[in-house]
Amino acid sequence: MADQKLPPASLVVPLDFDSVQTVPESHLWPHPDESSRKIESDKIVSVPVIDLNDDNVLELIGKACEEWGMFQLINHGIPKTLIAETEEVAQCLFSLPKSQKMKALQVPGTSTGYCIARFSKYYEKLMWHEGFTVIGSPIDDFKKLWPSDYQRFCDKMEEYQLKMKALGDKLIRLIFKFLGISDEEMVKLLSYIDPTTGKPHMLLRLNSYPPCPDPSKVIGLADHTDTSFLTMLHQARKYGLQIFKEKEGWIPLARRSDTLIINIGDLLQIISNGQFHSIPHRVMIQETEETTMSMAFFYYPPSYLNVAPYCKPLSETPQTPIYKGVNVKEYFAIKANNLGKGIAALTI
Repeated sequence: MADQKLPPASLVVPLDFDSVQTVPESHLWPHPDESSRKIESDKIVSVPVIDLNDDNVLELIGKACEEWGMFQLINHGIPKTLIAETEEVAQCLFSLPKSQKMKALQVPGTSTGYCIARFSKYYEKLMWHEGFTVIGSPIDDFKKLWPSDYQRFCDKMEEYQLKMKALGDKLIRLIFKFLGISDEEMVKLLSYIDPTTGKPHMLLRLNSYPPCPDPSKVIGLADHTDTSFLTMLHQARKYGLQIFKEKEGWIPLARRSDTLIINIGDLLQIISNGQFHSIPHRVMIQETEETTMSMAFFYYPPSYLNVAPYCKPLSETPQTPIYKGVNVKEYFAIKANNLGKGIAALTI
């Protein structure tokens, strides 16, 4: 990471990728890790694939969270047609002329719209990526993009978010049950409406990775961890996503076409008292003439909530908290002030 930070991400305009023939200096990463860019069959891994209908799903998810911080989910209940239709909306969005997309630019004071990666401010160079953030109804932004034809796009995005929210509710209850968290505590942690905003906790980020004239010199999304409880990812292509394992370094992941990728976020690492880990991950740009995409649904607790390590009171082995408790909203600030390394700042 560089010592000099970029302006806040909301002030940086995504590159007009259609107009560039060479990688501009702003996106030229100085120390490409060539070995990690190659898709070598002996280095590709597949994280655990879990059937949500499996009789042992609780233990399977818990073990995957402990060992990987990530798993692939099948029989998740999100219709294939809905995923395809939502992805089509995203493709329509990113295919718009740059001038049209700029009408919905995410500006200071707003949290939705056309944008670059939020954590770009931690790096000196920009990423080969453009994004769009949707929280709840996208109607205000979509009216700017499609003034006379926005409703059908809005309906699909809202339907997708509600289905993903329901899936997130189901998964987090299983995970909390595995951790031994009581039903009473679950109710506090899973409040659907944030009383400070009156809005449900749903954040969907659409990601687009346009073709690049020299993929070896850029990065799609730089290494980071997610702040959420869970992130539920639909990735259109098989390759591109990589995770960091202490002994192996950066490892390319191979995705099954019928799965959603589920990964643990910082806030769940705190609640689990380090039993689960928020896994560092990144996206590398592959050799292709086509734009690739992903859709990441971030499952958050209310911003006003305080989260702290849950240490089992009746455990045979007494547990000591290894992290300080923190307010969710405060944690975002802590992470930003520590260049994206929020967990380290809370370690006792």
